[in-house]
Amino acid sequence: METIYYILLAVVAFYVFGPALLQNRSPIPETSGNVHKITKPAELDTLLKTTTNVVVDFYADWCPPCRAIAPVFSKLADDNAMHGQLAFAKVNVDYVNDVAARYGVSAMPTFVFFKNGEPRSVTGLEKVKPSQSVVFKDDGVERIRGADHNALVAVVKKLGLEARYAAGLQETKAE
Repeated sequence: METIYYILLAVVAFYVFGPALLQNRSPIPETSGNVHKITKPAELDTLLKTTTNVVVDFYADWCPPCRAIAPVFSKLADDNAMHGQLAFAKVNVDYVNDVAARYGVSAMPTFVFFKNGEPRSVTGLEKVKPSQSVVFKDDGVERIRGADHNALVAVVKKLGLEARYAAGLQETKAE
Protein backbone atom coordinates (compact mmCIF):
# COMPACT_ATOMS: atom_id res chain seq x y z
CA MET A 1 0.00 0.00 0.00
CA GLU A 2 2.84 2.35 0.84
CA THR A 3 4.40 1.72 -2.59
CA ILE A 4 1.22 2.84 -4.37
CA TYR A 5 1.21 6.01 -2.28
CA TYR A 6 4.75 6.87 -3.38
CA ILE A 7 3.98 6.11 -7.03
CA LEU A 8 0.90 8.34 -6.93
CA LEU A 9 2.91 11.07 -5.21
CA ALA A 10 5.59 10.85 -7.92
CA VAL A 11 2.99 11.04 -10.71
CA VAL A 12 1.33 14.07 -9.13
CA ALA A 13 4.70 15.77 -8.57
CA PHE A 14 5.70 15.19 -12.19
CA TYR A 15 2.34 16.53 -13.38
CA VAL A 16 2.71 19.67 -11.26
CA PHE A 17 6.44 20.35 -11.70
CA GLY A 18 7.13 18.59 -15.00
CA PRO A 19 6.38 21.51 -17.33
CA ALA A 20 8.83 23.74 -15.46
CA LEU A 21 11.49 21.06 -15.58
CA LEU A 22 10.99 20.38 -19.27
CA GLN A 23 10.87 24.01 -20.46
CA ASN A 24 12.85 24.92 -23.53
CA ARG A 25 16.18 26.17 -22.26
CA SER A 26 17.93 26.19 -25.62
CA PRO A 27 19.42 29.55 -26.58
CA ILE A 28 17.01 31.98 -28.20
CA PRO A 29 18.13 32.23 -31.83
CA GLU A 30 19.09 35.72 -32.94
CA THR A 31 17.82 36.55 -36.41
CA SER A 32 19.35 40.01 -36.76
CA GLY A 33 22.93 40.95 -37.45
CA ASN A 34 22.11 44.31 -35.85
CA VAL A 35 21.76 42.91 -32.33
CA HIS A 36 24.90 42.68 -30.21
CA LYS A 37 24.92 39.55 -28.02
CA ILE A 38 26.72 40.67 -24.86
CA THR A 39 28.73 37.92 -23.16
CA LYS A 40 30.98 40.05 -20.94
CA PRO A 41 30.43 43.32 -19.05
CA ALA A 42 33.26 44.97 -21.00
CA GLU A 43 31.42 44.36 -24.28
CA LEU A 44 28.40 46.34 -23.08
CA ASP A 45 30.64 49.05 -21.63
CA THR A 46 32.36 49.46 -25.02
CA LEU A 47 29.05 49.62 -26.88
CA LEU A 48 27.72 52.24 -24.45
CA LYS A 49 30.86 54.36 -24.95
CA THR A 50 30.80 54.19 -28.75
CA THR A 51 27.08 54.63 -29.46
CA THR A 52 24.86 57.57 -28.50
CA ASN A 53 21.69 55.54 -27.82
CA VAL A 54 21.51 51.86 -26.92
CA VAL A 55 18.49 49.65 -26.30
CA VAL A 56 19.35 46.66 -24.11
CA ASP A 57 17.16 43.57 -23.80
CA PHE A 58 17.87 41.72 -20.55
CA TYR A 59 16.52 38.21 -21.12
CA ALA A 60 16.81 34.54 -20.17
CA ASP A 61 16.65 31.50 -22.45
CA TRP A 62 14.08 29.79 -20.20
CA CYS A 63 11.71 32.79 -20.25
CA PRO A 64 8.65 32.32 -22.54
CA PRO A 65 7.88 36.08 -22.83
CA CYS A 66 11.55 36.64 -23.80
CA ARG A 67 11.15 34.11 -26.59
CA ALA A 68 7.92 35.76 -27.72
CA ILE A 69 9.36 39.29 -27.97
CA ALA A 70 12.75 38.27 -29.48
CA PRO A 71 11.61 38.45 -33.14
CA VAL A 72 10.07 41.88 -32.51
CA PHE A 73 13.33 43.14 -30.98
CA SER A 74 15.30 41.76 -33.96
CA LYS A 75 12.97 43.45 -36.45
CA LEU A 76 13.21 46.76 -34.58
CA ALA A 77 17.01 46.47 -34.69
CA ASP A 78 16.96 45.78 -38.42
CA ASP A 79 14.69 48.76 -39.06
CA ASN A 80 16.32 51.31 -36.72
CA ALA A 81 19.97 50.49 -35.93
CA MET A 82 22.37 53.20 -37.05
CA HIS A 83 26.11 52.94 -36.51
CA GLY A 84 27.25 55.31 -33.78
CA GLN A 85 23.72 56.62 -33.16
CA LEU A 86 21.44 53.71 -32.16
CA ALA A 87 22.44 50.17 -31.24
CA PHE A 88 20.61 47.13 -29.91
CA ALA A 89 22.04 44.62 -27.44
CA LYS A 90 20.90 41.49 -25.65
CA VAL A 91 22.19 40.44 -22.22
CA ASN A 92 21.44 36.94 -20.98
CA VAL A 93 20.96 37.46 -17.24
CA ASP A 94 21.93 33.87 -16.48
CA TYR A 95 25.41 34.36 -17.93
CA VAL A 96 26.09 38.07 -17.47
CA ASN A 97 24.22 38.53 -14.19
CA ASP A 98 26.58 41.21 -12.84
CA VAL A 99 25.44 43.55 -15.64
CA ALA A 100 21.80 42.83 -14.83
CA ALA A 101 22.48 43.56 -11.16
CA ARG A 102 24.30 46.79 -12.06
CA TYR A 103 21.12 48.14 -13.67
CA GLY A 104 18.66 46.69 -11.15
CA VAL A 105 17.10 44.17 -13.52
CA SER A 106 15.00 41.61 -11.67
CA ALA A 107 12.34 40.63 -14.23
CA MET A 108 12.68 39.23 -17.73
CA PRO A 109 12.51 40.56 -20.26
CA THR A 110 13.47 44.07 -19.21
CA PHE A 111 14.38 46.70 -21.78
CA VAL A 112 16.64 49.53 -20.58
CA PHE A 113 17.45 52.59 -22.67
CA PHE A 114 20.81 54.37 -22.59
CA LYS A 115 22.09 57.70 -23.86
CA ASN A 116 25.78 58.58 -23.74
CA GLY A 117 26.47 55.53 -21.59
CA GLU A 118 23.87 56.24 -18.90
CA PRO A 119 20.32 54.95 -18.42
CA ARG A 120 17.85 57.45 -19.80
CA SER A 121 14.15 58.18 -19.96
CA VAL A 122 12.63 58.46 -23.41
CA THR A 123 10.19 61.38 -23.48
CA GLY A 124 7.56 62.55 -25.95
CA LEU A 125 5.56 59.33 -26.03
CA GLU A 126 1.94 60.44 -25.64
CA LYS A 127 0.47 57.01 -26.46
CA VAL A 128 2.57 55.16 -23.87
CA LYS A 129 1.19 55.35 -20.36
CA PRO A 130 2.63 54.14 -17.04
CA SER A 131 1.58 50.59 -16.30
CA GLN A 132 2.79 47.52 -14.50
CA SER A 133 5.28 46.91 -17.32
CA VAL A 134 6.14 50.48 -18.35
CA VAL A 135 8.25 52.35 -15.79
CA PHE A 136 8.30 56.14 -16.08
CA LYS A 137 10.89 58.54 -14.69
CA ASP A 138 11.25 62.26 -15.44
CA ASP A 139 8.12 62.20 -17.67
CA GLY A 140 9.56 59.50 -19.91
CA VAL A 141 9.83 55.74 -20.25
CA GLU A 142 12.81 54.60 -18.18
CA ARG A 143 12.40 50.87 -18.80
CA ILE A 144 9.93 48.26 -19.91
CA ARG A 145 9.50 45.17 -17.72
CA GLY A 146 7.89 42.40 -19.70
CA ALA A 147 7.10 41.73 -23.33
CA ASP A 148 5.03 44.89 -23.94
CA HIS A 149 5.09 44.95 -27.73
CA ASN A 150 3.34 48.30 -28.19
CA ALA A 151 5.46 50.19 -25.67
CA LEU A 152 8.71 48.74 -27.05
CA VAL A 153 7.79 49.65 -30.62
CA ALA A 154 6.82 53.20 -29.60
CA VAL A 155 10.04 53.82 -27.67
CA VAL A 156 12.29 52.38 -30.38
CA LYS A 157 10.54 54.34 -33.12
CA LYS A 158 11.15 57.53 -31.10
CA LEU A 159 14.81 56.62 -30.66
CA GLY A 160 15.04 55.85 -34.40
CA LEU A 161 13.72 59.33 -35.21
CA GLU A 162 16.26 60.89 -32.83
CA ALA A 163 19.07 58.89 -34.46
CA ARG A 164 18.06 59.88 -38.00
CA TYR A 165 17.85 63.55 -36.96
CA ALA A 166 21.28 63.41 -35.27
CA ALA A 167 22.76 61.82 -38.39
CA GLY A 168 21.24 64.52 -40.60
CA LEU A 169 18.90 62.09 -42.33
CA GLN A 170 15.74 63.78 -41.08
CA GLU A 171 14.96 67.48 -41.20
CA THR A 172 12.76 67.84 -38.12
CA LYS A 173 13.76 66.89 -34.63
CA ALA A 174 11.74 64.18 -32.86
CA GLU A 175 9.73 65.89 -30.13
